[in-house]
Parts: sequence; structure tokens; C-alpha cells
Amino acid sequence: MKKRIEDLLCELSQPILEKHGFYFVDSEYKKEGADWYLRIFIDKDGGITVNDCQLVSEELSSKLDEADPIEHSYIFEVSSPGIERPLKKDIDFKRHLDKLVEVKFYKPFQNNKIIKGKLLNYNDENISIEYSGETLVINKTLIAIIKPSFSFKGKEGK
Repeated sequence: MKKRIEDLLCELSQPILEKHGFYFVDSEYKKEGADWYLRIFIDKDGGITVNDCQLVSEELSSKLDEADPIEHSYIFEVSSPGIERPLKKDIDFKRHLDKLVEVKFYKPFQNNKIIKGKLLNYNDENISIEYSGETLVINKTLIAIIKPSFSFKGKEGK
């Protein structure tokens, strides 16, 4: 049932998101404490604002009310996935080509549990990153998580 609800949310949201230039990142339907939550994570180039979330929430809420996929009460939220969200889908990898990523492994890879490098390429099975002056081809089954990596400079970094 959980998967069916998340799939329906994706399907119902797609026309609304496309209309406003947003894209679907992920969804979740889960119980936290005594309450059930239905969440959709959206993004756009340049990032999502609170107003963007409100717009989608208002339009999508009426579609959810019409479809009525959940018998009990729940809290519906529309959110930005955050700047350091894991790369999961093809579009995530595509948007992060030639950018710095952090790769965490299940077991050490070349004596490292975590490496940071520039994402050069990807396919269903592997990623290629530039790390310490060389290109590494890494099988995705070895990767626990891959996410964008950012370095923030303070005043001393100017």
C-alpha cells in the first residue's frame, strides 16, 4: 500500500510540477509517532522556495482529496530535498556531472571509507569520478551513498 500511495503521489504531481518548471525528487509515506506523513520532495534549477512549496501544496492537495488514496488522516507536506540530498535517480546524476560529490562506501574502497571527487560519468552500473588526479570507475553496488559535496568559505577563505 505504501508504494502504491507514493507512486500515485508522483503521478498526480507530475502535471503540476511540469506546469511550474519543478521536478519530482522523491516521496515518502510513513508513520512518525502517532501521525502519518505523506511528503513530496520537489526541486528546480536554482532551488525551491517556501512559496514554491506552498503553490504545489495547494494545487496537489485538491488532487489528493479527489483521489482519496488514504483511508485515515495524515499530514501532507511539500518540501525541498535539501542541497546535500543523495543522488538516486538518473536526473540527479545528470545535474551533478562535473561537480564535486562525496561517495561513502559500505566497506573501504582503495583504503577509504569516503572519497570526494568530480563526477565525470555514470550509468546503471558504475560512476566515474576524478579523485587525486586519476579517474576512478566505481561499481554502484559498493556505494552506500553518493551526494553533492560543498565547501563553504568563511572570511579567512576570501
